[in-house]
Amino acid sequence: MKEKGKKKQQAHTLKKVLAYIEKYKVFLVFSLVFAVAAVASTLYIPVVTGQVIDHILAPGQVDFAEIFRLLQKIGVIVALTALAQWLMNVCNNKITYEVVQDIRREAFAKIEILPLKFIDSHSHGELVSRVVADVDQFADGLLMGFSQLFTGVITILGTLLFMLSINVKISLVVVLITPVSLFVASFIAKRTFSMFMLQSTTRGEQTSFINEMIENQKVVQAFSKEEDALGAFDEINGRLEKASLQATFFSSLTNPSTRFVNSLVYTGVGLAGAFSAMRGALTVGQLSCFLSYANQYTKPFNEISGVVTELQNALACAERIFHLIEEEPQAPDAGDAGALADVQGNVALERVCFSYAPEKKLIEDFNLKVRPGQRVAIVGPTGCGKTTIINLLMRFYDVDSGSIQVEGQDIRSVTRKSLRESYGMVLQETWLKAGTIRENLVMGKPEATEEELVAAAKAAHAHSFIKRLPKGYDTVIGEEGGSLSAGQKQLLCIARVMLCLPPMLILDEATSSIDTRTEMKIQNAFAKMMQGRTSFIVAHRLSTIQEADIILVMKDGRILEQGSHQELLEQGGFYSELYNSQFAV
Repeated sequence: MKEKGKKKQQAHTLKKVLAYIEKYKVFLVFSLVFAVAAVASTLYIPVVTGQVIDHILAPGQVDFAEIFRLLQKIGVIVALTALAQWLMNVCNNKITYEVVQDIRREAFAKIEILPLKFIDSHSHGELVSRVVADVDQFADGLLMGFSQLFTGVITILGTLLFMLSINVKISLVVVLITPVSLFVASFIAKRTFSMFMLQSTTRGEQTSFINEMIENQKVVQAFSKEEDALGAFDEINGRLEKASLQATFFSSLTNPSTRFVNSLVYTGVGLAGAFSAMRGALTVGQLSCFLSYANQYTKPFNEISGVVTELQNALACAERIFHLIEEEPQAPDAGDAGALADVQGNVALERVCFSYAPEKKLIEDFNLKVRPGQRVAIVGPTGCGKTTIINLLMRFYDVDSGSIQVEGQDIRSVTRKSLRESYGMVLQETWLKAGTIRENLVMGKPEATEEELVAAAKAAHAHSFIKRLPKGYDTVIGEEGGSLSAGQKQLLCIARVMLCLPPMLILDEATSSIDTRTEMKIQNAFAKMMQGRTSFIVAHRLSTIQEADIILVMKDGRILEQGSHQELLEQGGFYSELYNSQFAV
């Protein structure tokens, strides 16, 4: 039953692959035409070679003129064969890499629209492995399939026809032994698919682990966990070695097994042909031709068996990438969703309930009304739901029940683009792409002028360090900011938001990586920027949110207290405890 399920799974994956290939069927047709031409000309050479042998009758009876003419003919055929094979390979490469390009484009496009919960719940390295390593493995298998499978099948059919035209009885010897070779190849191939799938999965796990260790190398070294990391890597590497060896060992049995069967075919042809030649049923040239065909007939079985094994690996890799492509995307904007316009900053959360996992409740019956221009600070212990509120406001996640409204419109009834353009967001975790400082700053406002860019950088206190860089605003930085300090990266993120100046702001520990002196300057810049703008501020340092209009004190997904800084201190509740714990002498 399990074997039947695997077959069905493979057939389903192969059907998807063929759907991608269908777009390039013109190249497929040309590939087949050139394959037929290459095989036909290759198979015609033994016929001419046999004629050459038959013109060598005996010493002194050699027809040199006819032999020379036949050798010229062989030269022309060889040239045409080479040209046909080259053109066939051009078509095969075109199909393969166009298909690979389409799959990678589709996979990356799917990653861009996957819900954040999928990205959060899957290893980033494993996703990279699917898009890069698995697609490469798939490409190798597909290219081998086109290059050898077509020519192999056509060669088998062609040689069989040529042999039948020369001698039917000897041809039957070949046909009767052939099924043994097919059975051996099929028997081994069926058992290698699951092995290659395990190899591909383990390789993805290894890529994920390497990615994680490289990204967090400072933490590993700071806690002297190098040996533990090496041990964990060795364990994964050992499993990959075992899976790879097992898959390679069993798949490599195919070639020698089919070669043994093919040797039997060649032996059978040689014996039957020799007896026929002795009886005068065959000429020496025809026997030579027949042996050449027997060799060419059996050779594709070795190649096809290797192709079948490689295709098992390719299909296993294809299945993993198709799983990603077929993942459920985030819910699209409603058909009648309109753009959020004329945003003043009215925000309301009504009876909002949300949890990342159904069995673990987080936010329950959350209510909040914010008027334009108000500064709302959200404080509370780690894990109470502060950042989750931000995720819901930006609609990175949708609420389980209740609603979030901006300007009286449920955010699910407006386009995500217009909603997110209404917010400027600076997070504790900075994000900068590989490119110039300028490209990173104008991300939210590509049409910004040089004056606007410099003014935003000065307001964020980033201008002075940018000018000290080798090429100023045109300095190229690497992924995640390259060699910039954590504070400098955060200043660039702040400048990026200051350049856009949207009607609402979200500051999630926005000054956590900045020194105290610069933080005071940034807070002044924020104060100017927040004037007239609805702002949501998440902070652990309570000194940064004392000027907020409303402070929401959260615990276990609920608002315990809310009010101004002074009002909450006078209540002597949870906020007062938090504040005194930070500032008690």
